[in-house]
Amino acid sequence: MAKTSYFHAQDLTDYAVAMFRTVGMSDEDAKLIAGDLVKANLRGVDSHGISRIPMYLERLRQGLVNPRPDVKVTKVAGAVAHVDGDNGMGFVPSHVAMNAACDIAAEMGIGLVGVHRSTHFGMGASYALRAIERGFISMIFTNSSPAIAMWGGRTAFLGASPIAAGIPGGKHPPYVMDMAMTVIARGKIRLAAMKGDPIPEGLALDLEGNPTTDAAKAFEGVCLPFGGVKGSVLGTLMDLMSGVLTGANFGGDVKSLYFDHSEPQNVGHLFFAIKPDLFMSLTDFGARMDTFYERIKDLPRAAGVDEIMLPGEPEQRREMQRRRDGVPVTANVVDDLITEGKAAGVVFPAGAAAPFKAA
Repeated sequence: MAKTSYFHAQDLTDYAVAMFRTVGMSDEDAKLIAGDLVKANLRGVDSHGISRIPMYLERLRQGLVNPRPDVKVTKVAGAVAHVDGDNGMGFVPSHVAMNAACDIAAEMGIGLVGVHRSTHFGMGASYALRAIERGFISMIFTNSSPAIAMWGGRTAFLGASPIAAGIPGGKHPPYVMDMAMTVIARGKIRLAAMKGDPIPEGLALDLEGNPTTDAAKAFEGVCLPFGGVKGSVLGTLMDLMSGVLTGANFGGDVKSLYFDHSEPQNVGHLFFAIKPDLFMSLTDFGARMDTFYERIKDLPRAAGVDEIMLPGEPEQRREMQRRRDGVPVTANVVDDLITEGKAAGVVFPAGAAAPFKAA
């Protein structure tokens, strides 16, 4: 098991901003992306955090990702817009699209925005949280490079293609859902491979189609969909709605972040924003959300369960804890980031050997 160091979130953010500036990114975009990456670490989604910086930088340096995209928003119908991401980092057109969907929803009640010519957009919950900040319900779809098979197939065809959603709460935490179509996010298998850790059985197949607990072989092979055929069916929906509908690549054509440096990815995303007070006052909606939350807290608990939580609540609590105690980063990731920093003339921050509150 790799050793772990603990870092202040702001120190990691400052490092990430400086690294993205070295490849020609604007200050505004560098801060946006760095903030989202560190937010993923704070929420415990380490697979989508700062460990991805070296891979993102490599694609930027190779010209596969545009460091200064000219993101264009075109209104195509009363409540619908289309975003051209200009092959920029997916975070940038995705935040533009989520904000545009909220703007449309503020006027029309619901907003729908499709994105094409994008790239990997990080943690899907980032956009649900942004919509919640603005007071809107949201749903976020994306496709991605091949990771799982169609049901009955044996080669990767569908992406892990996560779905995310957010619903503002009243006085209690909001509902925030973010999940891939795989049994576990492919990025978590990648992180296990980087650490040299094995993975449990039933998550993936190797390149020969055999079950494996070797994370490196699993990452090169095929991830298994959650729920069997149901996960495959939902993955198909993500590809059809995010890829076919938006004009992005689809059906196995999205290029791999890790293994294909031949051309830009052309990932597609779809963002929905909905006003929560369409059918009642905002006060009534908030009260109903509070009632729902309080009812789940009072439900009889299964053996060994101390508390039933709303989706997103564990991540919210983890963020509070990591802001206090520090963001844990394993030694292999620290080494990669130190190496990247030295090559670019950027110093990686010093970490602590133990959580701050225990130091």
